[in-house]
Amino acid sequence: MKKVILFGAFALLTLASCKKDWTCTCTSSVGGSSSTTITDMTKSNAKAECDGGDGSALGITVDCEIQ
Repeated sequence: MKKVILFGAFALLTLASCKKDWTCTCTSSVGGSSSTTITDMTKSNAKAECDGGDGSALGITVDCEIQ
């Protein structure tokens, strides 16, 4: 049983830190949306880069989320 738990923990850590492609979708408060691909990044780094697109100006807000 201990070996199964140890193997499961190792597999989870390996999968959690893998780099892959992510889709960042940005939605505007005026109804438009766009998607871009963030390549070869971990999920946390891709999320940070995607969230960099959030903002507002002149009453228009843009919210970006990782998919």
